[in-house]
Amino acid sequence: MSSDRIDNEGFRENVGIILANDAGKLLLGGRIGNRGWQFPQGGMLDGESAEQAMYRELHEEVGLSAADVEVLGSTQGWLKYRLPEKFVRRSSMPLCIGQKQRWFILRFIGDETRVRLDRSDAPEFDRWRWVEFWRPVNEVIYFKRRVYMRALHELGHHLYPDGLPPQPRWWPKRWTAVFAKDLAKSSQA
Repeated sequence: MSSDRIDNEGFRENVGIILANDAGKLLLGGRIGNRGWQFPQGGMLDGESAEQAMYRELHEEVGLSAADVEVLGSTQGWLKYRLPEKFVRRSSMPLCIGQKQRWFILRFIGDETRVRLDRSDAPEFDRWRWVEFWRPVNEVIYFKRRVYMRALHELGHHLYPDGLPPQPRWWPKRWTAVFAKDLAKSSQA
């Protein structure tokens, strides 16, 4: 297991982790060196299954192990996003134009003191916090918003079996139309 997996279309195989506490709040990590927030995520290595990558990333990014979580579900297939042109590293081979992600939703069953951001040689996060269900869509970098919304929409029923929380008052109206189109497309696939 030594290198990232990039498919023939240029999408890097990746896992995303939605970690929820008993109150239904979700863990966001603050990216080192900037104001950005995101869910734990990372690339799948050669020879690794999606579940193995998820547990490795969980440990590397937030210091947790399988004993600290309960897996509630995962997305049926890959959720993709393209990188904006300014983020594509044209000099790297194979060329990566975006990511395709398998998302997992986990319930945190450990003690919060188990969350550690210093478990890897190159930590991703320098802070973390629990947030309301839809907040990550607003907090993540703009080009990942649609994938976050799709992952939350597909997996949220594991936390809210009677229906997802309503979109908050701060939710921009333009998002509603864009996300509705995304959901319609994904239900046809």
